Amino acid sequence: MEKGVPYSRSQLKKWIDGGRISVNGKPEKGGYRLKDGDFLEVFPEDPIPLSLTPENIPLSILFEDKDLLVLDKPAGLVVHPAPGNYSGTLVHALLFHCLDLSGIGGMLRPGIVHRLDKDTSGLMIVAKNDVSHQQLIRQFQMGKVIKEYQALIWGLPQKNRGRIEKPIGRHPVQRKKMAIDENKGKPAVTEWRVIERFPPQGITWLKLGLRTGRTHQIRVHLSSQRWPVVGDSLYGGGKNIKTKEKGLPTKILKAISRQLLHSSHLAFIHPTNRNLLDFSSPLPRDMEDLIKFLQACTDRII
Repeated sequence: MEKGVPYSRSQLKKWIDGGRISVNGKPEKGGYRLKDGDFLEVFPEDPIPLSLTPENIPLSILFEDKDLLVLDKPAGLVVHPAPGNYSGTLVHALLFHCLDLSGIGGMLRPGIVHRLDKDTSGLMIVAKNDVSHQQLIRQFQMGKVIKEYQALIWGLPQKNRGRIEKPIGRHPVQRKKMAIDENKGKPAVTEWRVIERFPPQGITWLKLGLRTGRTHQIRVHLSSQRWPVVGDSLYGGGKNIKTKEKGLPTKILKAISRQLLHSSHLAFIHPTNRNLLDFSSPLPRDMEDLIKFLQACTDRII
């Protein structure tokens, strides 16, 4: 067992209970207090293959080594298998691509360190072993990972930058949604800055920085300001807003088939060699096309 490897407590307890960790040549119970000079031996279980069929789904991989990979996820790709999406997910694609996976949580599988919603595009980190997985999760928990997004929103913020600090929890009625919950919600902080405003259409292009990582955080926070993400039907930014009255042509309207939110910048410390890794992703075609149309209109305000 490599010195300093951050295996989870539950995994270590399982090995102790199964007699896979010995002290001075014999198994000990979990409550045993170590003394100077004690000799520990660990006999990890071989990882169990994940019971999913690998699928040859193209991936845009920006970086890869034996510990992790960074990819640019397209909109529409589901990350994890779930009811209604038992195939064609990012995990299926990673199982096909990654031939050097080691055990993560006792399973031979890719380690999803953080998630993007199905219709959110952009940068993601995937761990390939337990050491990387635990170290990267720790960086996220400690707020040491730089995460920046870009979004197009309905609304024209008066200020050029700001900070939304509102707790987020599960919606009390609609279980697929999250909501601002001042009583039971978890702390959530989103910082935003205006890139460009488009008054004739009532749209603003924003850069956003996450200081926490709650489910649907950006979408919920922006909706709470009455600035829903363009195309986000779940949180009030879909085509139910009278988009035709805002001067968008039919071609552009048809192209708005998802929330226009993109993970554009990601920076973190490599979990084993401690080098800084810094990645950027250009805007996808649907967001770029809409911005070009808006910029071609008159009366722009920067």
